[in-house]
Amino acid sequence: MSSPDGASAKNQSAAVTVAAPPATVFAIVADPRQHTRIDGSGSVRAAVSGPESLELGSTFSMSMKMAAPYKISNKVVEFEPDRLIAWRHVGLHRWRYELRPTADGGTEVTETWDLSHYPAPLRLLLSRLFGVKTQQAIEATLPKLKAAAEADAR
Repeated sequence: MSSPDGASAKNQSAAVTVAAPPATVFAIVADPRQHTRIDGSGSVRAAVSGPESLELGSTFSMSMKMAAPYKISNKVVEFEPDRLIAWRHVGLHRWRYELRPTADGGTEVTETWDLSHYPAPLRLLLSRLFGVKTQQAIEATLPKLKAAAEADAR
C-alpha cells in the first residue's frame, strides 16, 4: 500500500493493488450495504437506506458511531462505472474511490478523503484536526477492500 497524497493538507489518500477486476471492486464500494465489510475506521455500523448499487445522484444513509451513535446521509457526486465513485454529506469533503485496471487483470484502488472543495484555511484546519486519524482509517480500509474483492473474485 502506498500513500500518494498522505502528507498533503488538501487530501488524505492511499492506494492498494487488488488481484480482482475493477468490476468486482466497484461492486463492493458502490453498494452501501457492503461498507461495514470494508470499513477500517470502526465507525460504520450499517446501511440504513439507499439503493443496492449507487449511481450519480444516489443518496444513502449510514448508521455510524464515533463517540456516540449517529446517522449520516450521503449523495454520490462523482460516478464512472468500474472507475470512479465519490460521495459527500453535509460537509464539502468527499470520499472517493478511483479504480485503474492493471496489466495482469487486477485493479489499483486509490481511496481519498478529498478536502479540495473547502477554502484553504478551513482545509488546513480539517486536515490538522482529522488528517492523521483519517489517513489511518484509509490505510485500514484498503486491506479489507482488497481481501473482500479477492474473495469475491474467486
